[in-house]
Amino acid sequence: MELRHLRALAVLAEELSFTRAARRLGIAQPALSAQISRLERRLGSKLVDRSTRSVKLTPAGHELLVRARRALAEADAD
Repeated sequence: MELRHLRALAVLAEELSFTRAARRLGIAQPALSAQISRLERRLGSKLVDRSTRSVKLTPAGHELLVRARRALAEADAD
């Protein structure tokens, strides 16, 4: 699991929009969607419920978000 994928999940959780999150991360929206999909496949669990109008984290997404924020904080502290 790469830090960029964890960062992508954290920003997506804050924005609850693939478009806004991608803009904040400085990447294209399809690239962000692909990163999240790869992360979901790697973990074997759906992290985000997507619809045309909303984005929300699943329980597994919330659980990973807690760990992601901790890992990102530790990485930023180094």
